[in-house]
Amino acid sequence: MLLAYLTEMGLEPVGAGSAESGLKLLEQQSFAIAIVDLNLPGMGGMDFCQRVRQRWQSMQLIVLTGFGDLEAAKRAIRLDVVDFLTKPCGMDNLEAALGRARLRWMDRWLATADHRSLEPPKDEPAAQLIQPSSTLPVSIDDMERQLILAAVERHNGSREAAAAELGISVRKLYYRLRQYQQRGLIPQD
Repeated sequence: MLLAYLTEMGLEPVGAGSAESGLKLLEQQSFAIAIVDLNLPGMGGMDFCQRVRQRWQSMQLIVLTGFGDLEAAKRAIRLDVVDFLTKPCGMDNLEAALGRARLRWMDRWLATADHRSLEPPKDEPAAQLIQPSSTLPVSIDDMERQLILAAVERHNGSREAAAAELGISVRKLYYRLRQYQQRGLIPQD
């Protein structure tokens, strides 16, 4: 059901039935985001997250589980997961977590890559965060701007709420909005 929903969102998700098969998949293909359950056959979801964090630091992790507890949430924080969602999870919460994951991945990618191209860095398995098509923004900067402006709009202009949804500081949000205004991409306040 989750794969179908993510496909409807325009993503191209790939599922794995266990942590071990997920790790094998990561050896063959690069991804930007993983949605991980904690209760997996064989290796647990938290151990999977730890292995991913050790090997693919820029990959963003979202925990979505029905078996979360305080200790698991603390461990997830130490592993720098984007969000710790419990089932049943509203799709709006999942969409918000995915938005934050995209922004965090882009920030890390922009820090290490030539962002004038949509190619991921050559020295790190980065991601097929998006699949190029004629309906997508022409650059990663355009995509980031669209994500930020959509979050601000969803929160009726509240910069604080939008920053919280995106997982960035309010200061960073104001900085980005000021950049967009200076470039004439959005109207002045």
